[in-house]
Amino acid sequence: MTAEIRKFVDYVEEVHFEGGRATEQPILMIAAAAVIRNPWAGRGFVENLRPEVSDCAPGLGEALTARVLRLAGSGDAVEAYGKSAVVGANGEIEHASAMIHTLRFGNYFRRAVGAETYLSFTNTRGGLCAPIQIPLMHKNDAGQRSHYLTVDFRIADAPAADEIVVALGAATGGRAHPRIGNRYQDIEEMKTAGEDTVVS
Repeated sequence: MTAEIRKFVDYVEEVHFEGGRATEQPILMIAAAAVIRNPWAGRGFVENLRPEVSDCAPGLGEALTARVLRLAGSGDAVEAYGKSAVVGANGEIEHASAMIHTLRFGNYFRRAVGAETYLSFTNTRGGLCAPIQIPLMHKNDAGQRSHYLTVDFRIADAPAADEIVVALGAATGGRAHPRIGNRYQDIEEMKTAGEDTVVS
């Protein structure tokens, strides 16, 4: 069994101005989503979700990665990335999680963009036109706050009660004018001041 895909949805923002100032170059904020039938819908409590994950997740990861790369222009163009799943009202949060929290899904994207960090994520439940929010971070440096972004969009007719929206997100740059520093600067400053440097 492979994922039963009702449709794909692509989303792109091209940012030219932020805070009244032009960006050095346009920044693309991208998402590619698949609306799929929830393979556990109507089956009651399913003890082991792994068979369906193994069947569905690799194809979804491969297909969505290809769409993101087409929109970005190449894997090298992607600087930040993330993933998300929204399960319909009759599904469990675990069903959303199952589709994206497996290396069989994420490794396609990770390899294609040359990434080293984990994929930041959301997994939520929602109805038609539910927000699909994909948190992003730098693909090779989790402490680089300039690339903490969120791709935020909706699909008018998804997810239906027995569906899951599975999505990948990317950005071709960080925020337009980052000026809050990164975690490493905080740590050094806090050490100098004798403050607790527990990372949060």
